[in-house]
Formats: sequence, structure tokens, C-alpha cells
Amino acid sequence: MNLQAEKYIELLDLQKHPEGGYFKEIYRSAEYYEAKLLPGRYSGDRTFSTSIYFLLEGTNVSRFHRLKSDETWHFYDGSTVIIYVLDQLGKLSQICLGKNLELGETLQVTIEKGCWFGAALKEDSSFCLIGCTVSPGFEFDDFELAKREFLVDNYPQYKEIITRLT
Repeated sequence: MNLQAEKYIELLDLQKHPEGGYFKEIYRSAEYYEAKLLPGRYSGDRTFSTSIYFLLEGTNVSRFHRLKSDETWHFYDGSTVIIYVLDQLGKLSQICLGKNLELGETLQVTIEKGCWFGAALKEDSSFCLIGCTVSPGFEFDDFELAKREFLVDNYPQYKEIITRLT
């Protein structure tokens, strides 16, 4: 394991995440929206916002998943991470999250609700520490991990990346 990644996992008390990588929730708003004020896709009340630390290292990937809320990823440290987004029209895009702005990387990106997305490091020998902010706040009820067969059947042109990130 990358030594810097190992240090962050220990110092930030990160745990394994079901989608891959490591995480720890660091903020959950004390205020909330009542379910009756939210769109029908939500099963109950939701906090205004939540945020986590999220770390990928080595060949770890963030497997394809989707949320019922928008999620913003913020780059903190490490190497570039490539986020693959399969939008609701079936178009696959790649976003490079990292500090090399002159190479077209970005420090922050928001993935729209309902899009399938996953991520992998550009350099397998490195790591990436990011933050993820969700609003309305994240609940596991709002999280769906992709099934490989479903994505390949619906988007066969992206079979290679779907296979890697499922």
C-alpha cells in the first residue's frame, strides 16, 4: 500500500466503503428537509448536506453507482483520479480530478443525480484523497451500486470500462 495513503487512512480513521476505497463521514447538517418538501424520489427526511473524506489507492476503484442527489468531489492530495460518468442519455464522459490545471484537470466536479459514475486512479502506484459533498444529505437508501450485466446490456459500447468498474 502507498505509504501516504496508509497514513491518511490511519490519521483520518477511514473505513472501507461498499463502492470501493475508504471513507469517513465528517459532516452531517443538524438541520433537515422534511420529506413532504422533497421530490418523491426520497424515502424520508434528509439533512441539508453531508460530506466525507474518500480515498482511493493503488488499483482500488470507486465502482459504478448512482445517487438520488448531486454529489460534488473536491481534490485534496495525491495523483489524478479519472471519474467516469454515464449520463441519463447514455453518453460516457471522463473527468480528470487533480491539481494539474494546465493539463485540463479540475479541483472540483459535481456529478448530477441519477448518473452512473465510478472512478479510478490515473497512476496505479499512487493514491488520491478527496472530499465528497452531497445535498440533500447522503443516506444509503439513496445509493445504488450498479450491476455489471444491467450496464453492459444497456451500454455495450462501454463494456470495457463497465467491466473494470463493476
